[in-house]
Amino acid sequence: MKPPVIFLMGPTASGKTDLAISLVENSACEIISVDSAMIYRGMDIGTAKPSDEELQIAPHHLINIRNPDESYSVAEFCQDANALIDDIHDRNRIPLLVGGTIMYFRALQFGLSVLPTADDQLRAQMNALGEQQGWHVLHQKLAQVDPESAAKIHQNDAQRIQRALEVFELTGVKLSSYHATKDAVRSDISFISTGLFPQDRALLHKNIASRFDTMLQNGVVEELTELRKQWRLSAQMPAMRCIGYRQIWSFLENEITLEQMCDQAVAATRQLAKRQLTWLRHYPETTLIDPYTASSNDVVRQIIYQLQ
Repeated sequence: MKPPVIFLMGPTASGKTDLAISLVENSACEIISVDSAMIYRGMDIGTAKPSDEELQIAPHHLINIRNPDESYSVAEFCQDANALIDDIHDRNRIPLLVGGTIMYFRALQFGLSVLPTADDQLRAQMNALGEQQGWHVLHQKLAQVDPESAAKIHQNDAQRIQRALEVFELTGVKLSSYHATKDAVRSDISFISTGLFPQDRALLHKNIASRFDTMLQNGVVEELTELRKQWRLSAQMPAMRCIGYRQIWSFLENEITLEQMCDQAVAATRQLAKRQLTWLRHYPETTLIDPYTASSNDVVRQIIYQLQ
C-alpha cells in the first residue's frame, strides 16, 4: 500500500478541530492545517485558531506562517504540504490534513487543471482600459497579483495579459498557480478523504452564530484594531478579505453599525458553509460523516486504526 494521507474536510463550525485533536491523542497522526485564514499570525480569535493548550496536545503544521500583510498562494500550499507529508511519513506517522479550504485539498490531490471560462463583461472592461491607458498599465497590475505570469508575458501582449488577469479576477487564484499545482500532483501516496457533512443545517447555522458571538466576547474587534496598528493593512489584502475580519474592518471604518457587522459576518459565514458543503458533496471518493451523530468520531478513528 502506498503511504497514506488522510483528509478531514468540512464546513466552518462543524467540529473539525476538536475531532482532529482527539484523533491525534489516540493515533499516530500529525495535523497539517488546510485553512487559508489560520496561516496568518495574530489572527487568532477571528479564525477560531486552536488555543495554545490545544496546540501543545496536537501541534498544527501550516498555521502562523505569514504576517497579515503577506499573501500565500495555493501553489505555495501544495509545495509546503508535500514537504510536510514526506517528513511525517519519514517519522512513520500519518499526515492528517484538516480544514475547510477545499480548493487547497483539490489542488494537492488533483491540481488546478480546469481554468474558468471566459467572462465577456470582464474582458470588455479590460479591453477598454487597455485601449485607454495602454496594455503596459494592465501588465503592471498583473505583476502585482501574479508576478510569475507577468514575467513570462510581454507588456504589449494584450491577449495573454487579459487572460491572466481574468483568471485571477474570477477565481482569486493566480494563473501561475494552476500550472504549479498541476506539476505538484502526487501518484506515490494514497489519499483517503473524509468529510464532516452536517445533515441538520439549522444546528450548523446555530453553531455559526454562537461561535461568532464567542469571538466578539473574546475580543475579535480589539484583535483587528491592534493588527491595524501593528501592520500597514488595507481592506484589499487577502488576510483582510477573510470572513469576519472583512465585516469588522467596515465597522471600524464606520461604514456599518455593530448590528450590521454581526448580521453580515454571520450571513457570510453561512454562505461559506453552503459553498463548502457543495464542494464536499462532489469531492471524489469521500466518506461523508454527519458530525452530529454519536458514531461520527468512530468512523474516522476506524479508518485511521486500519492504517496503523
